[in-house]
Amino acid sequence: MSKHGRVLVAMSGGIDSTVTAMMMHDMGYEVVGITMKTWDYANSGGSSKETGCCSLDSINDAREVAVKVGFHHFIIDIRDEFGDYVIDNFVDEYLAGRTPNPCVLCNTHIKWSALLKRADALDCEFIATGHYAQLNELNGRHYVSKAVDEHKDQSYVLWGLSQECMARSRFPLGPYTKPEVRQMAADWGYEALSKKAESYEICFVPDNDYRGFLKRRVDGLEARVDGGQFVNTAGDVIGTHKGYPFYTIGQRKGLGVAFGEPMYVTEIRPDTNTVVLGRQEELVRNGMMVGKVNRMKYDQIPDGTEAVTMIRYNDQGTLSQLSNMGENIHVDFYANVKGVAPGQSAVFYEGDDVLGGGIIHGSFLDEGRQN
Repeated sequence: MSKHGRVLVAMSGGIDSTVTAMMMHDMGYEVVGITMKTWDYANSGGSSKETGCCSLDSINDAREVAVKVGFHHFIIDIRDEFGDYVIDNFVDEYLAGRTPNPCVLCNTHIKWSALLKRADALDCEFIATGHYAQLNELNGRHYVSKAVDEHKDQSYVLWGLSQECMARSRFPLGPYTKPEVRQMAADWGYEALSKKAESYEICFVPDNDYRGFLKRRVDGLEARVDGGQFVNTAGDVIGTHKGYPFYTIGQRKGLGVAFGEPMYVTEIRPDTNTVVLGRQEELVRNGMMVGKVNRMKYDQIPDGTEAVTMIRYNDQGTLSQLSNMGENIHVDFYANVKGVAPGQSAVFYEGDDVLGGGIIHGSFLDEGRQN
């Protein structure tokens, strides 16, 4: 009988999930490893070699660890579920002129759901992953806090986790830095793994070409949207583009047209296949509306709450004031921010603790406010 119970460890074959499994084993948990096949890259038509958590090499690496240590390991195929939800949403969001964050959606609706379902079937009380974040509890509520390693912190992508998910989750890497985790892997005899390079691409777009992925995924998309208009913020036509889904808010490079000065995408209008361009200062916003909110540390966020709001992964965050607008959160930034992109996640922090987060619906500039 294990000292702490039975834990299902999500194993991708990488260094972080391998060290997670080893740590949970050493802490006295009965470990059961599980590797989720989420995507078959051969079906995407990309030009790059299959990499990441879905490759055969990665699956074999995870299994070898389980065999060496002596715990059970299972492979589950969730490609249909993943594709229907995460990939379809990814495509739909770009076609709606928004910029999605598929990792957030996958964590919230696919991976944890799949893990909890299998944990119950395998009599595991807990699940553990290699995310760099920490879990805390206050007055019966569970919430995510930043990891010790600020360069690896992944709390931003975990804002959507439910109370049930957090209550049963373990993030053993949260108190450690990446160099410390690499050293642990080496100490356990995984010298090659400790030096393994990390992948930052979306798992189903390993060549990092989301535009190519959209073209392959949506029949006739390129011909349907080619030849749209670039307009400036005054509404004047200043060029043509390859199609609105292939541009994102804040983009400067790859516009395909020279304007004599740096120009940035400030707005995308899918109904008219129009992309609005402006100078860098025209990206400035001092407020936004956030929907699909998950309140985490507290069951309510009182009007007037001050929080540091992150609008993208690795954003430094901006001090802001939060107000409830029904189920949505109205955010007033205390300093102007650039590149607020509808479809991206906004995450609210109280110190290192995640108050909650949601999806950016839209942004605005109140020129009467001083920033």
